Amino acid sequence: MYKTGSVNATSLGKIRSSNMLCKTALLAVSVVSLSSLSGAAVIVPGATWVDTSGNVIQAHGGGILKVGSTWYWHGEDKAHNGGTFRAVSCYSSPDLTTWTRHNDALTPVAGGNISTNNLVERPKVIYNKANSEYVMWFHSDSSNYGAAQVGVATAKTPCGPFSYRGSFRPLGAESRDMGIYQDDDAAQTAYLLYASDNNQNFKISRLDANYYSVVTQVSVISKSTFESPGIIKRNGVYHLFASHTTGWDPNPNKVVTASSLSGPWSAEQDIAPRATRTYFSQNTYNLLLNQNTAIYMGDRWRPNLLGSSRYIWYPLVWGSNNLPTIVASDVWSVNLDNGVTTAAAGTTYEAEKGSLSGNARLLNNTGFSGGVAVGYIGNGGSVTINNVQGIGADQWISLYYANADSGWRDTTISVNGGTAVRVDQPNTGGGGVVLSVPVKLNLRSGTNTITIGAGQSNYAADLDKIIVIRVSCYDHSLSSPSVGGGSSSMPKSVKWKPYQTLDHTAEELLERSSALAVTLLWTTVAALAPEFQAGLEQTDDMQLSLAAGLRSTSNSKEAAEPIIWCSRSCAFVRSAPESTMAIVFLACISMRFY
Repeated sequence: MYKTGSVNATSLGKIRSSNMLCKTALLAVSVVSLSSLSGAAVIVPGATWVDTSGNVIQAHGGGILKVGSTWYWHGEDKAHNGGTFRAVSCYSSPDLTTWTRHNDALTPVAGGNISTNNLVERPKVIYNKANSEYVMWFHSDSSNYGAAQVGVATAKTPCGPFSYRGSFRPLGAESRDMGIYQDDDAAQTAYLLYASDNNQNFKISRLDANYYSVVTQVSVISKSTFESPGIIKRNGVYHLFASHTTGWDPNPNKVVTASSLSGPWSAEQDIAPRATRTYFSQNTYNLLLNQNTAIYMGDRWRPNLLGSSRYIWYPLVWGSNNLPTIVASDVWSVNLDNGVTTAAAGTTYEAEKGSLSGNARLLNNTGFSGGVAVGYIGNGGSVTINNVQGIGADQWISLYYANADSGWRDTTISVNGGTAVRVDQPNTGGGGVVLSVPVKLNLRSGTNTITIGAGQSNYAADLDKIIVIRVSCYDHSLSSPSVGGGSSSMPKSVKWKPYQTLDHTAEELLERSSALAVTLLWTTVAALAPEFQAGLEQTDDMQLSLAAGLRSTSNSKEAAEPIIWCSRSCAFVRSAPESTMAIVFLACISMRFY
């Protein structure tokens, strides 16, 4: 990005994207791994993600690298309240969801081009197989974007630390926003993708065999004003993703295609509804999962609070026209074994059907679902949505809103009259353009009331609707308290009641997971839930019911027998704490099946 002005960061909440296993209500038993049963991960675009230590993930403008079965994420650390360079971070994950921070991959060098007075942006790392070396390229610049260079650093391990080799202008030309693409040819040829000539022209140049320097320009897309690039090669066709240059403000991200990196390149196409400005985000990386599915990875920049910029990751799918389109989902999962993505189900509650108070009033616009929303929220006005069904656990709530201001708004939200939390509402680019933001709240089992806008002096955005994701997401690393009228969330001190989520969770699993995973959940819940205690006293009856449940999903008598055996083991420890019972059962299943 080619930006101006200084930036600051703000303190952030501690909500993270979480593993699909939380939806089975088994993640709380952290000593047992069930990744082999699920194979999926949950991603919540726009939430504040934290790492396994509970710290906010700082990997802005970053890139993804897979080494063996581990994913690495390098990005800009903006936690220091400024845009100048402090570190390139390095995180690792087995599932693109649970991220562990390691040592800083690259740190400032005093007196040079990557000091704390300079800019290091959009770091990307690729592996040079011939040299057994990891090579990092990044946008290297002065604080006023006058240097317009690229920088190179190398290391023998994915997180380094990397040794800085220098900064330069590729082939003597300016380079600002940039990316790196490594082709799948035998030589694994790598290319620099960069905005050049005062951001007017976009260029692609080939790197040398070591990936240390640029040797030949292979393509130029004149007057394109492209930046924030990424390339995916699908079925022999190169897809170049990029945004245009509008500073820190978002604009519609585009894709152009070609059968060769030298072009010719097609006319640009939108990858999402144009009015959304690609859901208020800018492309940073594009990850191909299979020939039909990829992940769009973007940044939702907040220039005056850069450290609180959010990550917007969505599935990219190809249609019959062979062009990719984003599938926007509030909470979604990806099975990394086959690349299949699935949106989490939720229940929609229209704002206009809520109870309005104070100055709140109905607004008409065709951009709203049903053509109606609630406006004038805040400054004495609020809307309460009644009869919201909860499952007695933390749940994601998506607020769909319109904010026509040039700046961000925010609103308060509370459950059952409890303590309100504040939710940011980025501008949507128009009064009839609707975007969503997520918030995690604790809903009690049964009916709840959710109030938006109470107790705030400023006006919030217009509220179209909310969607309550049906399945809870227990997160054993969540470090901030939940809010609402139900029981507390599960960090540190765990009171595990998975039976409360049985109906919703089983429904989700039936749609996307193996019969064994469904049965494992059902059986564990049966063993732990108070309403099944009578069954535990009559083991034979319980065995029959468990076997019937298993056969209804897998029709496998052979698989039913170890389930019966393990349920009996659970019965023997029914007086133990719930978490102990779960461990016994799951360990038993593990031994019997694997």
